[in-house]
Amino acid sequence: MNKEQQAKYDQLLKDSQELLDANDTKGVKEKLKEIEKFENECDEINTLQANINSLKDKNTVSPKAPVNREENKIGEIVGEDFSNTTEYRKAFMNYVTKGISIPGEFKNAAGPTKTTDVGEMIPETVLSKIIEKMEATGMILPLVTRTSYKGGLTIPTSTVKPTATWVAEGATSDKQKKTTGSITFAYHKLRCAISNSLEVDTMALPVFETTFINNVVEAMTKALELAIISGSGSGQPKGILKEDVVEGQNVDVAATGKLEYQTLIKAESVLPLAYENGAVWFMTKKTFMSFVGMVDTNGQPIARVNYGINGQADRSLLGRRVVLNDYMDSYADTVEADKIIAFLFNPSDYVLNTNLNMTIKRYEDNDTDDLVTKALMLADGKVVDKNSLVTITKKNA
Repeated sequence: MNKEQQAKYDQLLKDSQELLDANDTKGVKEKLKEIEKFENECDEINTLQANINSLKDKNTVSPKAPVNREENKIGEIVGEDFSNTTEYRKAFMNYVTKGISIPGEFKNAAGPTKTTDVGEMIPETVLSKIIEKMEATGMILPLVTRTSYKGGLTIPTSTVKPTATWVAEGATSDKQKKTTGSITFAYHKLRCAISNSLEVDTMALPVFETTFINNVVEAMTKALELAIISGSGSGQPKGILKEDVVEGQNVDVAATGKLEYQTLIKAESVLPLAYENGAVWFMTKKTFMSFVGMVDTNGQPIARVNYGINGQADRSLLGRRVVLNDYMDSYADTVEADKIIAFLFNPSDYVLNTNLNMTIKRYEDNDTDDLVTKALMLADGKVVDKNSLVTITKKNA
């Protein structure tokens, strides 16, 4: 909205609040209808204006109307703010759905890029929803530590903690050196290609953004969570299961027969006490269901499934939370080699480093004539402390 539209919109909201405070429900309903009509009018006007501006940019770079700012030139809007404007979001939608180039003024405002495979920047408002929804829908992604360090930066990690010593009066203690290691995050490119149907050409902005977010979220979440669990570390983040387990913190189970109660007892016993808090179980639903029917020596089931107020299942083994996923082997599956079927780990000891400036590129598939939009994200991840990792391995023989 421009200044005049925004002023009128604010006044309508103020009038609605005053009617509500006066308990005039009928007046509030009428005012809300007026607001909805006004929003539709503004959206139609802005859509037409954005389309006209995009068409103009095909031939010449011409000045645009003010972008809901006091500035008179889009080029003067710098930093993260410019991508939140309705004009840029409309231009972004036209780029994805119709292939209309984003006006040069917006690209100048975005500043120079430093990689050769960067497309158009996703509006910040849309990107924030993508990141937020990725954290809300994934089972694993919300649990790990998230950072946004620059690629190639070396981060120090401590391997030894100093200890305190009781001393007599006037005495001293040994000086202790704190040993540190380091980890370095690289740039690994995560790509999600989306084929657009003809129907999206006539989408309204809110519908387009919602559809785009849902498509990207589903694909990106699965890829990131799979990498967190079992990523190779080559061209992608290094997964938890690719780390070498600390000696003595692995429990083997036979390939045949049922899982035993002592299996969990052994796994809990080798988990260091210092890493007791925060460690959770990771396994597939099939493996968990193998534990559900298991009872202790008193005949009491060792697995618990509680249901909260919202009806969501809260699973636990011996009082410890269980996080289910589809990225591991199940105990019920036949394996040709030794496979980890469950593990204990504190997910905060895994750091996922992402470049949140996600971008997109659009192209036409010559074989199918489909219009394809690909989202690009730079990410890397590593375990920074593996002492909380305890694995249960199903032996092949």
